[in-house]
Amino acid sequence: VLRDDFRQPPGDVVVAAGEPAVLECVPPRGHPEPTVSWKKNGARLSDKDERVTIRGGKLMMATTRKSDAGIYVCVATNMVGERDSEPAELVVF
Repeated sequence: VLRDDFRQPPGDVVVAAGEPAVLECVPPRGHPEPTVSWKKNGARLSDKDERVTIRGGKLMMATTRKSDAGIYVCVATNMVGERDSEPAELVVF
C-alpha cells in the first residue's frame, strides 16, 4: 500500500548563501513504510555530496551555495511504487 497524500509536503525555503537549509518531508503512509529520496530540478539527489544529509525525510544542507537554489521534490518509494510531493523552491540569496 502507498497512499497518495504526503503527511507533510516540503515548503519553500529562503536562506542566505553559507547558511544551513532544511527541507522537511513526511511521506504518505504506506506498507512497507516508504523510503524518502529527493529530486532537484527533476534529477535525483545523490547523498554522495558531503554537504547534504537525508535523514528521516529531512533534506539538510550544512552550508548552502547559490548553485543549491532550485525546485525540490520529495519522493516516497516502496514496493508498490513511488509518489512525488508538490514541488518546493529553495531560494539562496
